[in-house]
Amino acid sequence: MTLDEDDDVKHTKLMRFLSAAFYAFCSFFIIVVNKSILTEHKFPSFMFLGIGQMTATIIILYVAKMNKAIHFQDFDKSIPGKIFPLPLLYVGNHVTGLGGTKKLSLPMFTVLRKFTILLTMIMESRILRKSFRPSLIFSVLAIVLGALVAASSDLSFNAEGYTFVLMNDVFTAASGVYTKKKLGMEGLGKYGVLFYNAFIIIIPTILASAYTGDLRKALTFEGWLSITFIFYFLLSCVMGFILMYSIILCSFYNTALTTTVVGAIKNVAVMYIGMFVGGDYIFSWLNFIGLNICVSAGLMYSYITFSSGSETHIPEDKLTVHIPEDHLEKT
Repeated sequence: MTLDEDDDVKHTKLMRFLSAAFYAFCSFFIIVVNKSILTEHKFPSFMFLGIGQMTATIIILYVAKMNKAIHFQDFDKSIPGKIFPLPLLYVGNHVTGLGGTKKLSLPMFTVLRKFTILLTMIMESRILRKSFRPSLIFSVLAIVLGALVAASSDLSFNAEGYTFVLMNDVFTAASGVYTKKKLGMEGLGKYGVLFYNAFIIIIPTILASAYTGDLRKALTFEGWLSITFIFYFLLSCVMGFILMYSIILCSFYNTALTTTVVGAIKNVAVMYIGMFVGGDYIFSWLNFIGLNICVSAGLMYSYITFSSGSETHIPEDKLTVHIPEDHLEKT
């Protein structure tokens, strides 16, 4: 290996790690913000919060496109077919993820989210025909085992919350795998996928929110008179866009499974903070031990992945905004 090749490998490893760290930070931060909005401020509509995040994505990307800061394909009749089924997975991911955040304590939410990892591995092996080293398979199974141990002691069992999170696991895994499958698709570019996903699904989501009465509850919420609540709401909307972009970068440099595991690693912070923030965590030794098994196995996966050179090298010039890739997953 020449010095230039060695530098390229080191650079790629660094970008893989940095993109993963950026995603982990964004994923952690938005969970804390959303939890504050939905529980501490008692905002009644997680669906409306998702609408706000979609709106922020549309506005930010449209303004950037008009100012020629980024480029993506103009709308035409081919676009829905190009990105399907990502819009359906996107809205399912948003709605079930926010619903689970509202219904469960932070630690239990993050525990049940671990099953996304196993689902992603299964989908990648079936849909993308990928194979995994035994050490990675072992670490994934250990994460799931830890989740089962932790969940077995949950004294605040919430059937609706569990259903939301398990559905969210399926949507997240499918989003990651189909994103990776569409990386080379012509025409849209990574920003176009983000924009048109939000653009296509925002109207049906608003209609669904209005039909269920969710929209009325959100618009008549008394907290709109609070500057603090408005700040957190706008912060969540902007972070929804930043989170999606961080997922794109992490998926670009890493596999769908690695992106999913990184989402679990950030639970090191979420786990401990959730024990003190929110007031809805019920301590038990089984739960605590299970959480730490999850964290330890996740760290083992990360060490194996980021210390190896097994990820595909991606030339730096492929990252320009004019290169057409499809990059969408959700958290």
